[in-house]
Amino acid sequence: MHSDPVSRRAFLVGTAGLGAGAALATATAGLTAGAAGALLPRANKAISPLVLATDLHASPDPQRFVFAIARGSKYASFGPAQVAFAAPGASEGTVLDTHLYKDGLPKGRGIYVTEAAFPVAGVWKAIAAVQGKKVPFVVQVNEKAVAPVVGSAAPTAASPTPTATLGVDPICTREPKCPLHDTSLSDLVGNGKPLAVMFATPALCQSQYCGPVLDEMLGIMAPYAAKGVQFAHVEIYASNRGATLSPTVEAWGIETEPWLFTIDGAGIIKERLDGAMATNEVSAALDRIVA
Repeated sequence: MHSDPVSRRAFLVGTAGLGAGAALATATAGLTAGAAGALLPRANKAISPLVLATDLHASPDPQRFVFAIARGSKYASFGPAQVAFAAPGASEGTVLDTHLYKDGLPKGRGIYVTEAAFPVAGVWKAIAAVQGKKVPFVVQVNEKAVAPVVGSAAPTAASPTPTATLGVDPICTREPKCPLHDTSLSDLVGNGKPLAVMFATPALCQSQYCGPVLDEMLGIMAPYAAKGVQFAHVEIYASNRGATLSPTVEAWGIETEPWLFTIDGAGIIKERLDGAMATNEVSAALDRIVA
């Protein structure tokens, strides 16, 4: 991480021309990458950051910030990237290195991840430095988190199972269906064993990251299950129409997808990953709840 502050002049130069791009940046901030990418004209080859972090909130503590990159209307994975943020009303920010993760994600659709603190709510100005270009965008930071935060008690609401669907049909849109729906979250949260729960809808996911990240977890869970970790998958919607959230998702306050929460045996949330997560991020989170 670099601690050199971006000078006022450098930051303003970096955001010059924001007028035309502001509408796009404002529209894409907080949206899933699929929706944001669809806004870009096919003939446009410009580089655009696609914000995948959907629940940034005012806090002095660093939060995981994740974004993807599009070239025109398509995803693109480049080399190293840096990002800088300036608080509302400010003109300076701190340049942060990002880590490009690709493991387990579709070809060309890697994600850039860093840890950043957003102490005040509002619309933050940002710059992504990619391939020698400084690309402006904006980030919405809310007063409070919508989804449960690290250190809080995980909701104990029931989740759909084959014998108690809670009106959700199908309870798994993955093909073939995954084996992580046999036991309700109401029986898994706080039962003395660590838990990893994935909220994702493979068939309906706007960003199309849900299927790959669920497959990632399924592919690496066996050794962790042998150590006592429980696993669950919860669909986002009550049906394939995608119009109504499942009751479990409503209870958790989740408004986007996908999400991964790791929870300790006492039912306390230890980590939350949203937007998209690579295999090595998932395995690292699982390592920490069995440590």
